[in-house]
Formats: sequence, C-alpha cells, structure tokens
Amino acid sequence: MQSFEDFTDADVQSMLVRALRLLGVLTVLGMLLVWWKLGWKSSLLLLLGALISGSGLWEWMRLIRAVMERMEAGRTPKPIATVLIGFFLRLAAAIAVLYISVKYLNGSVAALAVGLGLGIVSLASEAIRMARAWTV
Repeated sequence: MQSFEDFTDADVQSMLVRALRLLGVLTVLGMLLVWWKLGWKSSLLLLLGALISGSGLWEWMRLIRAVMERMEAGRTPKPIATVLIGFFLRLAAAIAVLYISVKYLNGSVAALAVGLGLGIVSLASEAIRMARAWTV
C-alpha cells in the first residue's frame, strides 16, 4: 500500500498516460457504436471531441511538469511562458475546431459532448484506481 507522501511526479505522469490510453480505447469503441447508430458525421464529431479532450490532458501534463520543475531545488526549469502560450493556443484552437465542426458537420452535438466527456471519464477512472491503491 502506498502512502500519499510517496506520490511523485512520475506517478502523476504515468496516471495521465494511462488516462490517455484509456481515452483512446473508449474513443474507438464509442466511434464504432455512434457510426452504427447515427452515421459517420456524428462519429467524426465524437472523435473531434475526444481529440480535444485528449489534447487538454496532454497540456495539463506539460503544465504540471513545468510547475513541478520550478518547485524542485537544483534543477533549471524550462521557461513557463512557452508552456502557458502553448496551453492558451491549444485552447483557442479547440474553440475554433468546436465551432467549425458543429457548424459544418451537421452531426449529433450529443456525440461531440460524449467525446469531450470521455477525457473526464478516463481521468476519473484513473483517479479512482489510484485512490483504491492507497486505501486497500
């Protein structure tokens, strides 16, 4: 059983990588189901939502890594400005992709919302898994 004091940056990184992997699996399964029920446009909207969600997880991983580097003594951290600029550029690109996809694909907006929510589901699943490892 691990204690909270043993929780490291590597644990956070591995949790986020596992969440991204789970997101990929859930996306493929969801796309197949949505394609079968609602068509390819809705399936593409689910994929776009999942890609946006996954890119958000990836950016959070980069942001956490940059903050942790600043907190560790003896290491020269990367400039945090480049990480923040990338974070906000990704956010602007996500908003643009959302707008364009909803306007021109004419698929199910619910599929897009499910794709966006898959990142939360995969991250929550990993968080529950880690919490169980601490308490069991």
